[in-house]
Amino acid sequence: MTALFGHSGSGKTTLLRCVAGLERAPDSFLSILGEVWRDDAQGIFLLTHERPLGYVFQEAGLFPHLSIQRNLEYGQKRVAAAQRRVSLDQAVALLGSGWPLPGRWSPVHEFSAHGRTPGGARPQAQGRDIALPGAAARRAGYPGALCQLLPGRSRPLGRHLVLMENGQVRASGPLTETLVRLDLPIRLDEDAGVVLEGSVSGFDAGWHLVRVSFAGGKLWVRDSGVPLNHRLCIRILARDVGLALEPHTGTSILNVLPAVVTQLGDDIHPALTLVRLDAGGAPLLARFTRRSAAVLDLHPGQAVWAQIKAVALIG
Repeated sequence: MTALFGHSGSGKTTLLRCVAGLERAPDSFLSILGEVWRDDAQGIFLLTHERPLGYVFQEAGLFPHLSIQRNLEYGQKRVAAAQRRVSLDQAVALLGSGWPLPGRWSPVHEFSAHGRTPGGARPQAQGRDIALPGAAARRAGYPGALCQLLPGRSRPLGRHLVLMENGQVRASGPLTETLVRLDLPIRLDEDAGVVLEGSVSGFDAGWHLVRVSFAGGKLWVRDSGVPLNHRLCIRILARDVGLALEPHTGTSILNVLPAVVTQLGDDIHPALTLVRLDAGGAPLLARFTRRSAAVLDLHPGQAVWAQIKAVALIG
């Protein structure tokens, strides 16, 4: 799965609308899994309803001429009965939206008549697309539901990251590698960090903690009920990583990992710096002031100890 990232106006929505066939970029070519959907040179253009995809709009995106029920059935009818993995009732239940009043057969314009805002209608549009297998699109507020639709998945939905700026792709690659690149002008600001994959290797039941083993060692995180040996992802923000030249004792920080500085780069403010680390093959990012970096005399190739608060990690 691929995730697009870019600031407002970078071209994400335009790109997705072109893929869906809702916009036509001039002199364009689009191929999905070897099937050409658009080729201006040969006069090929696959109509929107002929493209096997689901699209969750920023607005509700419901068809005004169809009832609520028919909107939800739109995606399901495009899949053979034998291939349907999610029923309409399951999709609605997973999204927690329930059947809106006055009923599923009512026209969509009656959302507003019963106190439903356009945002209230949006889960129905999402239900329509979830009912189309393979078309699940992650929207803020619904990651749990999509994980249920993909049994056993606790990895990030976007395994491949595309960074966009001014309508151009500035970088494209695996999530863990692209997030830690310091040579890109695009920054995640306060969300700068990494996503690491590991597996549950132990518990501290008395303190409600879980030990997660990954390429760079082991981390303690809060116990969220994940079973032993289950794979999961952990997000580590750069602001939650501190560095030391020695492995300190007598500290409240549970996670201390040996690492090597690989790169220093500019950050969102001239007082700050981002430090890229290699922790046993796993990438990490640390953010602190340039003054602290000077005091520690940080430089590429230097051995350090990364300190990560367990309370900052959620698997």
